[in-house]
Amino acid sequence: MSTVVVGPQRNPHWLIQLLWFLFIGWWAGQLWIAVAWFFMVTVVGIPVAVKMLNKLPSVIALRGQTTGATVIRVGDVTVISGATELPQHNIVLRAVYFLLIGWWLSALWMELAYILCATIVGIPVGFWMFDKVPAVVSLRR
Repeated sequence: MSTVVVGPQRNPHWLIQLLWFLFIGWWAGQLWIAVAWFFMVTVVGIPVAVKMLNKLPSVIALRGQTTGATVIRVGDVTVISGATELPQHNIVLRAVYFLLIGWWLSALWMELAYILCATIVGIPVGFWMFDKVPAVVSLRR
């Protein structure tokens, strides 16, 4: 029996991501962040805000989360299991991190990413930073 992990889900071509960002992502992303921060201030809306910030890479540049699948081959039989994810940190740890660090650090992180995206040279790093927003907000893996 052998196990093979299929590669991650692919994002759209870099040119499509760049065009999306230039025409839609830069303003839609700022609006998305503003709405998410409004929900965060209401306290009861924090779960919605965290979900929205986790989706930010998709809004900014059509960048989805990477997932994979496990393929097990035994002779002529192939079994494909569902997508695999890293186990998340303890929810209490994530909540404490969010309350003490994640909410303010993510604001600085996202604004720095926007500044980098304003330069041609910084766009790849800015997109990478937007991909990492879920981890910065709530230690999401």
